[in-house]
Amino acid sequence: MKKPASHPWEETPATSERILDAIARIAGVLRSGTWQFATSEGLNPTQVDIIDMLAARKDAVRLSWIAEQLGVSTASASDSVSSLTAKGLVEKARAPDDGRAIALRLTADGHALVKKIAGATDFASDAIEQLSPAAQEQTFTSLLNLIGKLQQAEHFPDIRACVTCAHFMPDRNDDVLAPHHCALVNAPLRKEQLRLDCPEHQQTASNIIRNNWKKIEMK
Repeated sequence: MKKPASHPWEETPATSERILDAIARIAGVLRSGTWQFATSEGLNPTQVDIIDMLAARKDAVRLSWIAEQLGVSTASASDSVSSLTAKGLVEKARAPDDGRAIALRLTADGHALVKKIAGATDFASDAIEQLSPAAQEQTFTSLLNLIGKLQQAEHFPDIRACVTCAHFMPDRNDDVLAPHHCALVNAPLRKEQLRLDCPEHQQTASNIIRNNWKKIEMK
């Protein structure tokens, strides 16, 4: 027979466990929305993810990069890309960094589908917008810190984030609300303005990235 808890909240899971559970549940709901959209278009969620990734890139990207971002094998990513190519949504091109290598990009039909994909998770965007501005900022900064911890532990793929960019200058301004700076546009940055995916991103050195993550965590 199970011994009753001496305190009514004694068996409450640790905060870290409840945060992880919340993220997993939200991810599941978002995945469900994507799945419903994908099914209506004759696709699967992974193929929708690939289209989203390519839409955010001005240049064609290699299959190995897509596999890394998805966290799957190159062979698995290749199967999804082959299907998208057969549907006329993705096409092969020359890699921008090596004319002998093959890279991938969206076709005109693929770009047209991107606009529809954005509406698949509008319900989540609507829910977030119902939070107060302060709550939205706090949520974003907490998630950004978590991404930083995961990336430093090599459990998160490379992203075109401000923190990993050569243009990012942490703690360059005296303004408490906007301590960071973007050298590309020569403008101050608040932490909640930091991007996770910037088309002008230029990767900086790994030791600088680690230091940047530590600095923004303290703000």
